[in-house]
Amino acid sequence: MISTNDVRPGMALELPDGVFSIVTYQHVKPGKGRAFVRMKLKNAETGQVLDRTFRADEDVPQAIISRRDHQYLYQDDLGFHFMNLEDYSQFALPAADLGDEAGYLVEGMTITIAFHRERPIGMELPPSVEMEVTFAEPAVKGDRVSGATKEVTVETGISVKTPLFVSQGDRIRVDTRTGAYLTRA
Repeated sequence: MISTNDVRPGMALELPDGVFSIVTYQHVKPGKGRAFVRMKLKNAETGQVLDRTFRADEDVPQAIISRRDHQYLYQDDLGFHFMNLEDYSQFALPAADLGDEAGYLVEGMTITIAFHRERPIGMELPPSVEMEVTFAEPAVKGDRVSGATKEVTVETGISVKTPLFVSQGDRIRVDTRTGAYLTRA
C-alpha cells in the first residue's frame, strides 16, 4: 500500500478494476473541506483512461510492474512469438492482445514488455522503426505539388502516407506512436 500523497506519474496501482498507470496527478487543497487527489489513470491492459478522485493520505495498493527486454521472433497461428533476452525462454501473445502495435513489429527487433505477476500486460515499442516498402504506386509525371503524399504498404502490412518520391523496395523510418513517415533509411 502507498499513500496517495506519495504517488507520482508513471507509477502503477492495482485497483479493483485492474492495473492502472498514473498519467497525471494533482493534489487539490480547497479553501473549505479536506484535501483530495485527482488522478488520470490508464488501464494497462485495455488502454482505457479514467479520472479518479481519492482522499488525501488514503492508502491505495501499488502494483509491481517488471519490464524486460524481449526479441520479436515471428508470427504464426498461435500469435506473435517473443524471446526473453536474459534466459532465452519463449512465449506467444495472441494478436488481439497486441492491438494496433502489432503492425510495427519487425522480425528481430528488441522491445520492452511489461509484466504484472508474470503476466504480460503491455508492450513498449521503440519511438521509430525501420521497414521496407512492399507496395507503392509509381509517381506520375506532373505530380509535383508541394507536400503531396501517397499511401504505401510496408512489410508488416500497414499503410503509411509518404512523399511521392518513395518507391517499392525503399526502406523508410516510421514513427510508432503516430504511424507517420519520418524519413528514408
